Amino acid sequence: MAGLLEGKRILITGVITDASIAFHAAKIAQEQGAEVVLTAFGRVRLVERIADRLPKKAPVIELDVTNSEHLHGLAEQVREHVDGLDGVVHSIGFAPESCLGGDFLEAPWEDVSNALEISAYSLKSLTTACLPLMSEGGSIVGMDFDARVAWPAYDWMGVAKAALESTSRYLARELGPKGVRVNLVSAGPVRTMAAKSIPGFKGLEDTWGERAPLGWDVEDPTPVGRSVCALLSDWLPKTTGSMVMADGGFHAVGA
Repeated sequence: MAGLLEGKRILITGVITDASIAFHAAKIAQEQGAEVVLTAFGRVRLVERIADRLPKKAPVIELDVTNSEHLHGLAEQVREHVDGLDGVVHSIGFAPESCLGGDFLEAPWEDVSNALEISAYSLKSLTTACLPLMSEGGSIVGMDFDARVAWPAYDWMGVAKAALESTSRYLARELGPKGVRVNLVSAGPVRTMAAKSIPGFKGLEDTWGERAPLGWDVEDPTPVGRSVCALLSDWLPKTTGSMVMADGGFHAVGA
C-alpha cells in the first residue's frame, strides 16, 4: 500500500534535535514515502548527525533565512538532491531575550524587528526561494502557536506569530493560482529546545493536558508531525490560508 506522501519531495527546515517537531515531521514524511531534504542554520554537522536518526539519511543544506545569498542559491542547492519540490515545511522562529518574559513594553525595535523578520517574514522569503522548484504546485506548511490570544510571557513572539498567520493568508491568496497551498499547524506545547528558552513555558506544559479535551503529552510531537504531513499530502487539495489546530482541543475551551 502506497504511503500518504509516496513520491513527494519535501524540504524541511528547523531540525535541531530529534525532539523537534520538524524532526518528527521529517520522520513521518519518510515513513509515508517522501524524499526529504533538510536545512540547517549554521550547525550543519549537528543537523547531519540528527539526520542519521531518521529512517533514511537525508541531505542537509545550510540556510539562513535572513541571508539573501542563501535564499537566492537555495533552489540550485536543492536541485543537487531532488529535481523539484512538492512541499516545504517552515519551522523557523526566534526572538531575542528582551522580547520574551514579561517586559513587553521594554523591548527595543531592533530586537522586535529581528523577531518579526525571522519568525514571520521568513515564511515569505522561504516560499519565494522555493517557488522555482514548485512548477506543478504543492504545499507550504508553517508551524504556529495560536496568536489569537496574548499568552503569558510570550510577548513579541506572540506578535510575530500573529504576523506569521497573516502572512500565510496573503501567500495563500497570491499562490493559489499557481496551485500552491499555504497553511499553518498550530501546535500545543511540545518540550523542544526552542520551547525551553521561553520564560513561563512550564506553566503551559503543566495545565495544557488537563484542559485539552483530548489530552496532551508535551513529550510527544508525533500528533503535530502527522498533522503537518496531512497538509503536505494530496488529501486536502482545496485547503489553503487555514490554521489547523493540533493541540488536543485546548483552543476550543474557556479558561
